[in-house]
Amino acid sequence: MRKRTILVVEDDPAIRRGVVDALRFEGYLVMEESTGPGGRESALKVDCDLVLLDLVLPRGDGLSILRDVRSARPALPVIILTAMGSEDDRVAGLLLGADDYVTKPFGARELLARVAAVLRRSAERPADVATLTIPGAEVDFDRREAKFDDGTTAALTEREVAVLRHLACNPGRAVSREELLTRVWRINARGIVQTRTVDMTVARLREKLRDDATPPAAILTVRGKGYMIATPAGEA
Repeated sequence: MRKRTILVVEDDPAIRRGVVDALRFEGYLVMEESTGPGGRESALKVDCDLVLLDLVLPRGDGLSILRDVRSARPALPVIILTAMGSEDDRVAGLLLGADDYVTKPFGARELLARVAAVLRRSAERPADVATLTIPGAEVDFDRREAKFDDGTTAALTEREVAVLRHLACNPGRAVSREELLTRVWRINARGIVQTRTVDMTVARLREKLRDDATPPAAILTVRGKGYMIATPAGEA
């Protein structure tokens, strides 16, 4: 079985050494970073299965790193490390898409249990996608454009790409408007009674993707639940 690789981003040498030793003893491969810039670069580029991310780092902060990771690598699991009593930081981290959090001081058994639980959940999480094929076109997320079978293209905004990418990373599952507001717009959807922001963005996407079939061929509306990418099973 392939060993899982954990990236530890923590500036406190004693805490980092304890975390690294515990993970290695458990059989994980471990990489270390101690600064904001180093943590951001590794989290965005290295091949790892999970990131343990401190929120207070030299020359950077964990929340901004988490925001960048969720934008570039939405399928990568992240557990944030927070100080006792920092409820606002924990809530902010979860709203930005963290999979879990561990409050300092913590024991090795608790940390290892949370790492194992997040890795188990993420095993079923679909991998990130670079392109999406829909009837009549292919969407390139990095180039932010849809290329149609007739050779023409349509440019997409960063927000439109983020919505479509999140749907594409969750095939076969209806994604709620609240989840999209939290994961894409990075706002707390609790307490928002009604908003047309998500619906308007999806409407613009359908127009740009020429998704005007009845029912739509690319983005389906699931009544009472939200939106999902159409699949052969979903269309059936």
